[in-house]
Amino acid sequence: MNDLVNMAILAGIALAGIFVIGMILARLYRRSSKEMAFVRTGLGGQKVIMDGGALVLPVFHETMQVNMNTLKLEVARAAKDSLFTRDRMRVDVVAGFFVRVIPRLVGIANAAQTLGQRTMAPDSLRELVEDKFVDSLRAAAVSMTMQELLDKRQDFIQAVQHAVAEDLLKNGLELESVSLTRVDQTPMQYFDPNNAFDAEGLTKLTEATQLRTKQRNEIEQTTAVAIAQKNFEATQQRLAIDREQTFATLSQQQEIATREAQQKAEVATIQAQREREAEQAKIEAERQVREAQVEKERAVKQRQIEAEREIQVSQIDQQKRTTLADQEKSIAIAERSKAQSEAERDANEARALAARAEEQVKTAREVAVAEREKQIALVAAEQEAQQQAIGIKVAAEAEKDAAENHAEAVRIKAAADRVRFEVDASGIQLRNEALNTLGAEQIALQVKQALIVALPRIIEASVKPMEKIDGIKIVQVDGLNRGATGSGANGVGPVAGGGNLAEQAVAAALTYRAQQPILDAVLGEIGLKGGSLNGLAEGLKSEFSPSPDTATNSASSPNVVIDTDRLPTPKNESAR
Repeated sequence: MNDLVNMAILAGIALAGIFVIGMILARLYRRSSKEMAFVRTGLGGQKVIMDGGALVLPVFHETMQVNMNTLKLEVARAAKDSLFTRDRMRVDVVAGFFVRVIPRLVGIANAAQTLGQRTMAPDSLRELVEDKFVDSLRAAAVSMTMQELLDKRQDFIQAVQHAVAEDLLKNGLELESVSLTRVDQTPMQYFDPNNAFDAEGLTKLTEATQLRTKQRNEIEQTTAVAIAQKNFEATQQRLAIDREQTFATLSQQQEIATREAQQKAEVATIQAQREREAEQAKIEAERQVREAQVEKERAVKQRQIEAEREIQVSQIDQQKRTTLADQEKSIAIAERSKAQSEAERDANEARALAARAEEQVKTAREVAVAEREKQIALVAAEQEAQQQAIGIKVAAEAEKDAAENHAEAVRIKAAADRVRFEVDASGIQLRNEALNTLGAEQIALQVKQALIVALPRIIEASVKPMEKIDGIKIVQVDGLNRGATGSGANGVGPVAGGGNLAEQAVAAALTYRAQQPILDAVLGEIGLKGGSLNGLAEGLKSEFSPSPDTATNSASSPNVVIDTDRLPTPKNESAR
């Protein structure tokens, strides 16, 4: 039993000893945290405790706590201590440096060795490293102008970081970032004029401030002028609005008066229009009656023209049949006669077409004249009615209508003239084409027919000198027989000596014509002899009475047939 008690006592003592030892060890064991690390020195050498713990024996060990939090160290440089820039200006700068102990064993050891307890007191740490920060700020500021420092803050911050980062590593610190919280120009009173740097900066500052003052004054004055100008324009616009309002009132009153007068004029115009319409209806009825009369007359004239044309066509057909009957008398000249009849038929048809075209032109001209007279009469009647109805205004319209109608009449006349010219040209072309188809014999025949048509005037001209003879006195009987024994005065062949005394006297007178050579030559072209009346008669007789020899030789030579009934009758009977 006693043994058990002894064993229990020994066990209690052992447990009490273990408990006491545990309590002692708990008291001597120190742990680190995320925010705090420590360095143990002494027995066993230096040991950095960052994420765990260690026994710290009194007397044998010494510990140094190291703050692992990020610390903000603010550095301010202003007034006399402000920074110089590259352009010799002074700037006030407030910068915040965010630093921490490097979270590695070497960094913690360096921080504990170089900084000691200052990591636990930011102010003490700032006093220690402030000079490094100020030096880096000065180095970065002097490399930039004041304007660049304001515009390129990030470049300035990076330059400061590069300058101070290496120095902080020696103290076991690392720079997280730099914050430039304030940058401003240093007031001018802190520039020392006796300092070369300050004097240069002061000169530039004074120049810049005065220039800005000048610009500000210019802006202020310009603004004041613009305000005054705007006020003046506003006053002008207000006055213009008042003036326009007054003018609008007057214009409205005038428009009312004008509208009243216009309504009265419209009433009068409507009344005049009604009267004019009545007169115009009356004039229109009269015009239709006159148009019917003109149309009737035109139809009558047209029928007359058609009747005359048919007569001419029948005459031409009769002449053609007569010619064909004459040509059938001789079988030997049948082919020649047939060609001649066809040529004459074409010529007659061409003349008939020309005559028809001329009649059509005349008809168109008469119709155009009648239409123009009708239009002129209508315009005159309408003008008179309008002048009586609506006065000066309607008179102007009537003159306008008259001008238009006159232009229409001119246009119609021009169209009629154009049609007439075209018909004339077509007739001339057809006639020329018909003439171009004639043979040499037909051309010779037409020449002789033309000379025969002109024969009365030729004979009249040949005996023209005999009009001056008041009487004939016979002084020598032999002179009557000059033509039987010798030649004429002009060398023409012998004059026939037959006939009575009067015929011989006329022949003697014809011998002394002044135009005898020319006239005899013309008469000779158609086969006549102008020496005496017998010569003229014999030539015509031989011309229009073909001899048997001519009929016999007609197969080899063209036969010329002349209708003696169509020969012209000489006007001067005394020439016979």
